[in-house]
Amino acid sequence: MRDSRKFLTWTAICSVSLIVAMADAQAGSFAIREQSATGQGMSFSGVAAGSAGLSSMFWNPATITMSPGFRFEGHASVIFPEAKINPDLPTLGLVGALGGTPVGSGNIGQTAVVPASYASYQVNDRLWLGVSINSPYGFITKPDQNWAGQTYGRSSKAFSINVTPTIGYRVTDWLSIGVGLQVQYLDVTLKRALGLSPLAPAAILEGDAYGVGYTLGLTLTPFEGTEIGLGFRSSIRHQLEGNLHVGPATIVPVKANVNLPEVLTFGVAQRLSPQWKVMAGVEWTNWSRLNIVPVTSAISGTAVTALPFSYRDGWFGSVGAEYQVNDQLALRAGLGYEWSPITDRTRDVRIPDNDRLWASIGATYQWNDQLSFDVGYTHIFVKDTDIRLVPGNPQFAALPFVAETKPSVDIVSVALKYRWDEPAKPIPAPIVRKY
Repeated sequence: MRDSRKFLTWTAICSVSLIVAMADAQAGSFAIREQSATGQGMSFSGVAAGSAGLSSMFWNPATITMSPGFRFEGHASVIFPEAKINPDLPTLGLVGALGGTPVGSGNIGQTAVVPASYASYQVNDRLWLGVSINSPYGFITKPDQNWAGQTYGRSSKAFSINVTPTIGYRVTDWLSIGVGLQVQYLDVTLKRALGLSPLAPAAILEGDAYGVGYTLGLTLTPFEGTEIGLGFRSSIRHQLEGNLHVGPATIVPVKANVNLPEVLTFGVAQRLSPQWKVMAGVEWTNWSRLNIVPVTSAISGTAVTALPFSYRDGWFGSVGAEYQVNDQLALRAGLGYEWSPITDRTRDVRIPDNDRLWASIGATYQWNDQLSFDVGYTHIFVKDTDIRLVPGNPQFAALPFVAETKPSVDIVSVALKYRWDEPAKPIPAPIVRKY
């Protein structure tokens, strides 16, 4: 009973602390993978198979059964994005009001802090209860106030918070299953200029909504030292309600249905020796369900504008390795490659994303039987990126805008992990002497 009260108390504390922290958080991309400092250090290889410890439950709820006892983990990632949009000469006509010179965006990326927390409680040999609190979607981009592409974007912000109560069950010694209920809040604000002048008023689209989804997963241990996992995060439908501000005087109540994508993650981890472990993983995200989203009047139901995403599916694959230096220190590294859902045909100034290579390193230090610390670092190499807002691009709106950018991202993640109960220690075998 005492452990149950502790679990509920710490769940409440984690929830409040994350909500407070997320009030000023900024995410550097629409989908946020940075949910684990442990996973960060190996480019998230094998996370669906439990390689990230308790935080693996974000990708696969069944991995909760790999964490015995009563545990808590708090993770935080600081994201340092760099992306400057440099207009090409064909864009000169767009900025006549600015003296005929194409003005660049400056760095549109904003430093982001992304926290995540996890708690689990082992009820008995078969059953686990847990909860995770994350921000799986979000971004903020903010160019300089007066720049060549201001009619396509002055600033953009999306924020989410997701709470997922989870149940894990060990069916046999080699099979575990898990299920979770996602309750998610999403808030979006998009701004653009209504003209070319530095004094042009802004159009502001804002809305928020709650949505509900689920998670499913299983883990297999077919052989000693081999772990296989498959996790699924469902689509979440958000019926956004808000307002469209057109200049300083006009406010139109609007609504829009946004279906965020399903995510399927496969992972495998193989222990080669007491010191060495290798991992691999593949993730598929059904971004193609996010096509053109109509924004309609909440009063008349007529179309007011649209959010033309027109994405393709996204893929991410990674490999990694972990080396146990001694009982206290573990080192890890990984490489990953991500195929972006955004293509040359659909890219815009709000999210100038492209395919990218992840290179990561990390470590865990076990302070004692109950307390440990993690750190991870990633540099993301993004392909040189063209932006062509011309006929054929779903974002095109009368004025052509052609530019290029070379984004890059650095990420530093840290974690604190604590086990509230006393770990069971093996009883040494009796000494048998022969006389």
